[in-house]
Amino acid sequence: MSEEDEDETSASVLQERQDPSLESYAAPIVEYGDETPALNGQPQAAGKKGLFGKGPHNLAEPSSDGLAARQSPTLTPETPEKPVPTASEPAPTPQTAMLAASSEFDSLVCSIVALELDKPVSGDAALAAQAPTRRIGKKQFLVQGFNLQTQQWEAPRAGARYSQFQTAIQLANRQGPLNEIEFSEFVLKSQAFADAIGAEPDFPDMLHEVARGREVDQFAAQNDAILNLMLVAQRATWSPGYVRQTAAQYGFKSSVTPGRLVLPAVTPGSPPVLVLSYDPQAAMADDLDHAPVHEILFSLDVPNVDRNEHAFERLRNILDSMAATMDGAVTDPESRKLPAMALDSIGADMERLYEALESRGIPAGSPAALRLFS
Repeated sequence: MSEEDEDETSASVLQERQDPSLESYAAPIVEYGDETPALNGQPQAAGKKGLFGKGPHNLAEPSSDGLAARQSPTLTPETPEKPVPTASEPAPTPQTAMLAASSEFDSLVCSIVALELDKPVSGDAALAAQAPTRRIGKKQFLVQGFNLQTQQWEAPRAGARYSQFQTAIQLANRQGPLNEIEFSEFVLKSQAFADAIGAEPDFPDMLHEVARGREVDQFAAQNDAILNLMLVAQRATWSPGYVRQTAAQYGFKSSVTPGRLVLPAVTPGSPPVLVLSYDPQAAMADDLDHAPVHEILFSLDVPNVDRNEHAFERLRNILDSMAATMDGAVTDPESRKLPAMALDSIGADMERLYEALESRGIPAGSPAALRLFS
């Protein structure tokens, strides 16, 4: 394979994200991801196929450094704060609880409104004052209070007392930047909450916050990546049971989605380190011993996985070992074999992405990154 071919191959596996779904994750049964490239001719409902794009079946054209040009986002974002479920909203998930319990809102990724109080307010009153829906357009409406007992910021909870509150909205997420309509609704919801608890809000300038949203969104689009690698059967196909049994040796756990396994992160409730996907029809077959699996997709959502997980190194080791055990070949999503030099290049690209996120104050896997890349 020529050097030019290797560059093209490495570029195709680190691509721009496409429509994320509302699926969430939990340990040890974890859910995370959107639709993926077809496996065995069947569209998959697990794993990832790209990033920051439009259309569940259309991969963005990769650029020379492995990151494709961003397309306009369309879907609803994942819930970063534990919501009150309604008929149109998903139920709370471990990830939403983790983000809701995280530290004070980060102004790098949120537009924040301070709410000053004349006297402490109970958590019960704050909960009663919150809007029935926490969603504003494609963003989240977030509320935190400063707990007088713990001296920490947290999502309001019954039985606690708070000396201050603040509301926030994401400046950007994988569905795009904050816009004027969303900010205006944010102001209305914040004012209504403030009126209900007797607080005085201090609103930032709308045009300034919308401009910040566009700038944050541009940064996110340039520094978001999803890595997709395939393991393809060389001679005999595999059975679903054999795939699960082999993957379990490397720490992969079952998922509620057929044909999907996950490698959990060290921190409970965090996104999985890796997602393994194979043909869901084979996974649901009546005779699992004779349902053929021709290929397996491994996906790594780079900015949502802590750098200390060493996800790429672990992925390479798993692929090398499983390829030897299962008589498979490591390829890109277009079934082109990947030499070691191509994987080295991909690893270098990922290290540069980690550095860019950290230099911005939004390290991969941090609460700020989970909000921005949701």
